[in-house]
Formats: sequence, C-alpha cells, structure tokens
Amino acid sequence: MSTGNLGVSSSVASVPPVSLWRLPVAIWRLARVLGHVLVAWVKSWIIWPGLDEHGWRDENLKWSCKLLQILGIELHVRGRAHEGAKLVVANHISWLDIVAINSVVPSRFVSKAEVGRWPLIGRLVTAAGTLYLTRERRRDAMRVLGLMAQSLREGHTVAVFPEGTTGSGHSVMHFHPNLLQAAIDAHVPVQPVVLRYADPDAPVSAKAAYVGDTSLMQSLWWVVSANGLSVHVTVLPSQSVSHADRRAIASELRNGIEKVLYDEIDAANVKICAN
Repeated sequence: MSTGNLGVSSSVASVPPVSLWRLPVAIWRLARVLGHVLVAWVKSWIIWPGLDEHGWRDENLKWSCKLLQILGIELHVRGRAHEGAKLVVANHISWLDIVAINSVVPSRFVSKAEVGRWPLIGRLVTAAGTLYLTRERRRDAMRVLGLMAQSLREGHTVAVFPEGTTGSGHSVMHFHPNLLQAAIDAHVPVQPVVLRYADPDAPVSAKAAYVGDTSLMQSLWWVVSANGLSVHVTVLPSQSVSHADRRAIASELRNGIEKVLYDEIDAANVKICAN
C-alpha cells in the first residue's frame, strides 16, 4: 500500500450530507478499516520483510482487495496487465486509486516524502516499497527517476500518476512527462490504466474524489458513508516506449486514457437514463 497523491486540484467535490441511517454502516466500516490497517502494520514488521516478489505481490493484492470490500466498494475490471516489469500510468482521482490499482496490478508507487512520516500509515507505505520524492528539492526528481528505472530493471512494477494531482474524475488533466523517462531508460513497456468511480446515481461519483480543501479524514468519511460505490479499472494494452520521446508518449497516453474514460461515462449515462 502507498499513496501517490503529489498534490490536490483546486476544484471541490460537491457531496451531499450523510443521512442518519447510514451512520451505523459508516462507523462499522471505519472500525473494520482500522483493524485491517493494524493487522497490516504488525505484518509489516514480522512477515513482509521476508517475502519474495511473488509473495509481496500476493499479499499486496489480497490486502487491497479486502480493503475495498471493507469500504463497501465493488471492483469492476476490464483488460489484463502485461506480465513482468512495467510502468503503470493512470489518471488520478483519490487516495483510493492506489488501493484500486493494487487490487489489479500490485505496484510500487512514487509518493511525496511526507507520507513516510505519517503515523501508522507511513510504516505501511514504506514497507510496500514506495519511492519517496522530496518536492522541495528541485533535483530530487532525478534521484527518484533513477530509483524507478532500477526497480523496473529488477523486474518490479512501478506506478505513477502523471497528472501530479487529483481531479474530479470527469476528465484527464495534462500529463507531466518527466517520470515516464524511467520506462524508456529501463526498456520496459508502459501500462495505461483508466480509473472511474461510480455510484447508483452518477457514472462519476463525487464521493470518491479527493480534491480541493478536502481532508483525508473527510474523504474517508464520504467513502465509508457511501451506498453502492464502485470502482472501474480498465487496463489498456501495454505500449513499448523504447527510444521514444517522453512528451509524445505522455500526450498519447493522456489522450487514450481520456477517450476510454469519456466512452465509459457516455455508456454509463445511457444505462442510468434507461433505468
């Protein structure tokens, strides 16, 4: 588990107040989330350090899938990821993105350095093999880029959010190309992934978006209070990037992810109207 949110967009999600009848469900889910995190914290000291790559992937996938289940989020997956080392590239909506991706393609994420110092969660993030970026140091991106390329060469899967910040989920913002250089240097493919959160009333749910002035606890409360929240993970065909221009790759990836996202939203809107 880790977090890749390197910033937060300026737009603010409009989420309706939680109804009183949802309170017992929300509180029960929060208690189970805490227990799930505590169990992982203990494992991070006594079990995870001895796992090989296969064991780590299996543990990461099971833990993430279980967390989605506890949160009441239904997982829908389309497509299959490339076997072996790859750089996963996805649109960014929420802290939930990390859990959703790890439930399908267990990955090592790039995160801001502050996350590693968070109580309890920081230990889990570090144990999950997260690569930390110190944003205040302008040259630190080069160091992280080298670590990413090394991890990819060793056969790991690394995941990044090229938008660099979270959005509302209705569209895809500009992709920053810098971190894509790691896939070019390591000669591994890029794996595009499209993320979309929905609920019974909307093809793009505001309840999952972690944007604007929303705090982590407020976002968590919206999620545990939600009814019928689902995450749709679409794994697109992998792309070879050897000897390619990273800016061209970034633009192509962004356009491809956004097209699939728009197609999914249009199709979901038709279903909602039909109902």
